[in-house]
Amino acid sequence: MTMNRRKFLETAGLGLAALHLSSLTSCARSVGAGKGATGVGICDWNLGESCDPDLIPLAKEAHLEGIQVSVGTNPDNIPLRDAAVRRKYLELGRTHGITFHSVAAGILNGIPLATEPQSAVYVIDALEAAAVLGAGNVLLAFFGRGDLRRRDSENEFIEHEEGGFKYYDLHEENVTRVVEVLRQIVPRAEDAGVIIGLENTITAKQNLQIIDRIGSPIVQVYYDVGNSWGNGYDVPGEIRMLGNNRICEVHLKDWDTSMLGNPEGMVDMKACARALEDIGYDKWLVLETSGREGRFVEDTSTNVAFVKETFQMA
Repeated sequence: MTMNRRKFLETAGLGLAALHLSSLTSCARSVGAGKGATGVGICDWNLGESCDPDLIPLAKEAHLEGIQVSVGTNPDNIPLRDAAVRRKYLELGRTHGITFHSVAAGILNGIPLATEPQSAVYVIDALEAAAVLGAGNVLLAFFGRGDLRRRDSENEFIEHEEGGFKYYDLHEENVTRVVEVLRQIVPRAEDAGVIIGLENTITAKQNLQIIDRIGSPIVQVYYDVGNSWGNGYDVPGEIRMLGNNRICEVHLKDWDTSMLGNPEGMVDMKACARALEDIGYDKWLVLETSGREGRFVEDTSTNVAFVKETFQMA
């Protein structure tokens, strides 16, 4: 599905453009929008080896409805460039009733968008693959070498606290580089009708500032409740701050346990569910957990059931 870029940019105001974009990406997912989240998916690196379409039946066995597919794992292994691999995903997806709701560029953790020129190619790879697979968004990862936070002379992140919650100094040069690169890539995303989702270690407020600098509603936040809670952020408050039109998808995991809702965990999933309900969240909830060792199907099925009950999914 494509969109005329001129018409997109002429849409009056970011608010109207965001509403138009929300409608567009609902079509891209081939799933009807309704009240509450669209479905429960999983990251392919939690399903097994990344970029392996043969694991699609396993997802179905675990009662999953979708898979977030990795575009590749390293410069010598970018399977989604291969038309035959894309066809296999689509064929097995139809056979087993699995949707490919997003494509992840986790490769950027090791080849950062802020510093490595070749990294932009992987973003374009992800956008092209998403368009073929019918995915509504791509995840751009900013962890490891790609972290956007600034470090001090002892290589520690510079941490502050405000209102009982943490925030960190940003590496401003790297942030500027990311903004400049994404401004160049945005037209491709707009033409494809695929959202660019930023998943990183910084606050919602800092993400909104970056998105405003890029200047397109096609760039949104890929929100991870586990990472944000673990970094000391006000997760329900951040969800409400971002709103439904600035969150393209949500990763669900806990910080201390692979089983969602475990009393030993630290993420208040019910508080997350209330916040998502408050903003009218109507997209995918994506498990980033594999369960306990040797119990993938059992534990993932349990996690799926927990998500459907806690997040009030039909």
